[in-house]
Amino acid sequence: MHSEACEALKRQGYQFFTPRSSAAVKPCMWNKRALRGGEMCYKHQFYGIESHRCIQMTPTLRCNQRCLFCWRSFEHEVTEEECSPQEILADIRRLQARALSGYRVSRYVTPERFAEALAPTMVAISLSGEPTCYSQLPELIDGLNREGYTTFLVSNGTRPEVLARCRPTQVYVSLDAPDRETYLRLCRPRKDYWERVQESLAGLGARRSAIRITVVKGMNDAAPERYAAMIQDSGATFVEVKGYMYLGYSRKRLNMKHMPEHEHVRALAERIAEHCDYAVRDESPISRVVCLERMV
Repeated sequence: MHSEACEALKRQGYQFFTPRSSAAVKPCMWNKRALRGGEMCYKHQFYGIESHRCIQMTPTLRCNQRCLFCWRSFEHEVTEEECSPQEILADIRRLQARALSGYRVSRYVTPERFAEALAPTMVAISLSGEPTCYSQLPELIDGLNREGYTTFLVSNGTRPEVLARCRPTQVYVSLDAPDRETYLRLCRPRKDYWERVQESLAGLGARRSAIRITVVKGMNDAAPERYAAMIQDSGATFVEVKGYMYLGYSRKRLNMKHMPEHEHVRALAERIAEHCDYAVRDESPISRVVCLERMV
């Protein structure tokens, strides 16, 4: 991997499995907040996930899209030797423990809570990059499942043939545009993957699944009936309508005006629900996200 990119990510808290691979672990803000006894993320509220026992990781930093709203950097191309699933499985808890080691002496962290954090129960494959670009993703997920983890996989849906082979506890597919033209303008894929995203959506009805819509104000927050038609056809279990956050490298591409208030996100979610057999199940204003659930 490009050394400059690697050093920048290490400063941000990335723990890499090997020097030549971009597979990495990085505790998220909610993991650390919950470890200190604070609030857990909306996945706890929606799905019962304990944030302080969740590992956020990626098997690769490579991605085949350059979404304007992504908080990650596109400054350097990633070239790497892939980690094997066995290497990742052998080291994932150690890297999580190393990333959290400083909290052992914090007066805000109880010994009991710290011990729980060192015995994680959940792996979210969602840190960075597009995980389906990793050639052994199905084998990695199978290994994590065998070791007793709950597994959430977040994908942009551009490689449906890989998703079809993956068996996570819950799979997410991004749907960030109501039509092809908006998709090409906002997600900036290396190729036109719109039909492949549709194929990924079509495979969601037979499994526990979620569609994630990242709402960028003024760019993809129109045509709720088109979103609803694709959601209805997918049969996904849940839909998360989530506001874009003006963070990280996305600030080089977008403006503060593109970040919607929760009320704007809620209104779009309600308009989508009017056109399909989904209803508002829950919401988290602090995260600007509304969860819809299939009703039939």
